[in-house]
Amino acid sequence: MLAMGTEEWELYPCSYSGSQVIEYRPVSEDEDGEDDQNGADVAVSLDAVLPDDLLEKRHAWSKTVPEKPWYFMFTCSQDAVSGFAYDPSLRKWYGFDFPCIERSNWATSSSAGLVCLMDSENRRSVLVCNPITKDWKRLPDAPAVGGRTADYSGLAFSVDRSTHRYTVAVARSSQVPSEYYQWEFSIHLYDSVSGTWATPFTGVLLGWRGGDECVICDGVLYYLVYSTGVVMNDSEHRHCLVMYDLDARHSSSSSSHTSLLSMAIPAPCALTCGRLMNLSERLVLVGGIGKQDRPGVIKGIGIWELRRKEWHEVARMPHRYFQGFGEFDDVFASCGARDLIYIQSYGSPALLTFEMNHRSWRWSAKSPVSKRFPLQLFTGFSFEPRLDIAL
Repeated sequence: MLAMGTEEWELYPCSYSGSQVIEYRPVSEDEDGEDDQNGADVAVSLDAVLPDDLLEKRHAWSKTVPEKPWYFMFTCSQDAVSGFAYDPSLRKWYGFDFPCIERSNWATSSSAGLVCLMDSENRRSVLVCNPITKDWKRLPDAPAVGGRTADYSGLAFSVDRSTHRYTVAVARSSQVPSEYYQWEFSIHLYDSVSGTWATPFTGVLLGWRGGDECVICDGVLYYLVYSTGVVMNDSEHRHCLVMYDLDARHSSSSSSHTSLLSMAIPAPCALTCGRLMNLSERLVLVGGIGKQDRPGVIKGIGIWELRRKEWHEVARMPHRYFQGFGEFDDVFASCGARDLIYIQSYGSPALLTFEMNHRSWRWSAKSPVSKRFPLQLFTGFSFEPRLDIAL
């Protein structure tokens, strides 16, 4: 089943049916795109358009990078996973399959054209793939502390754009037996050059537990932790951001171990959930803003950027867009790359974009994924389409 609260889905063995073309009609456009979610369905097979459409218009993909990331949306049913990729530049949806050989739940993280996936059941199996070329590689299993499955595991992934060397980070958190306010915390790093895992950090969090949300930005691993309500009762600090400098793994100093929580950054306000993302080496947080009297109930969505260890508000979602989703849970999917942020409710296939540089909101072209029953769930993640990145 689909696991909510993280970018996860259930993969099934599949063959890529590139010859099938789904109905394609022009998209109705208006000035701000507000009516796009109600417009005509636009979906075509990716293989059908790559030779004539995308590759001719983007023949320089091997030397340049498309300016906007795509969004892969999917929904789970009992017998299939249906997925579509959205190209915001051409405003088209494509029938799309990720390279896969197993049926399992996976968490995802993407960077510079590659996507990293971790099995969310055993939290050890890790894959890296290029969704456009369909190349993929299984990495050695991620370490497990104490030989047991962690209660929470966050996945982060970073690719060096010049050398294509990549780093995988897995942050694990497990409750200490019989100690509600003590949570074991460990960081595990994989380097594509050495082809091995290392565990540069292990420790115990007091009054805070880890979760599934982390990201690598400018050489630092950021991890969102949650108050257990034992040490801190201030609702403004239900979430906190801890940092680990990845260069510290090469140092024998233990100062980073002792200062992990002492240098933590509180969330900018009471959040129902938080989504971290790296936008051109800028750390951005998209969070559900909780009601003042009921901080666990969402009343809106905000976007913040971390500058010099302080949060600066970038924007708040206008109420008409918030209402446009029809229904919005306290947790939701959000991700992005470069200058573009995607936001999606788990209960709706509607997809909203926000451009950081222009501070502009816009609905995507209407998704070809439709809601067929009340409890149907939707989610997705973004990735940069690139032909030049090899594993």
